[in-house]
Amino acid sequence: MVAGTVAVDAAHALRLESVRKVYGSGVNAVTALDGVTVGLRRGAFTAVMGPSGSGKSTFLHCAAGLDRPTSGRVLLGETDLAGLKENALTELRRQRIGFVFQAYNLIPALTVEQNITLPLRFAGTRPDKAWLREIVERVGIANRLEHRPAELSGGQQQRVAIARALVTRPEVLLADEPTGALDTRTGRQVLELLRGLVDTVGQTVLMVTHDPVAASFAHSVVFLADGRLAGELHQPTPDLVVRRLTNLGEW
Repeated sequence: MVAGTVAVDAAHALRLESVRKVYGSGVNAVTALDGVTVGLRRGAFTAVMGPSGSGKSTFLHCAAGLDRPTSGRVLLGETDLAGLKENALTELRRQRIGFVFQAYNLIPALTVEQNITLPLRFAGTRPDKAWLREIVERVGIANRLEHRPAELSGGQQQRVAIARALVTRPEVLLADEPTGALDTRTGRQVLELLRGLVDTVGQTVLMVTHDPVAASFAHSVVFLADGRLAGELHQPTPDLVVRRLTNLGEW
């Protein structure tokens, strides 16, 4: 395999191909990603890890279409995000990508159900009641739909955020440090929920994390260092992840 690449094929829901992202210009230019090629398998849980400044956030932003690569391609299915105008890109993110962040980003004045269905209202569509019922049951908040966010625990709020991300049936769910604000026990429950969604309904999940335990819930871990791909680990355990992180230079 060529250094800096992971094999990609039609089985991937999302692909980054030779993605390079440079901020600034001239002597002030900073290369955040440097020729990264990674494919996310459909129906798999992939974690992205690396030290501070390794390019994890830029990787996620490019994957989500929130940031355009300086060069290279990002493909969601067969759609090249670089070829889309801003309005089309916004529509694609709304319909085909789900987002879960460390901050739950719920609207305090809305009920749980209203928060979950907000993306559909933005899109001008009605919720599929059967799908809505299924996802609120799967994430464990079916009995909290009339509550406001302030009446929920942190773990419950994150479950609402996950349900909101799933309501449009996205092709890919992108999670940025989804357990960063949670205690260990609650964080584990959220990770078990994400892995369960992958294993039972075939949801494709990409998670950026700094936590080796969180990464061990994924099928595979992609490592970044200095904006470059620094290897991939399948069937990760916390110990294996820590060992790889402490020896990234050797990979």
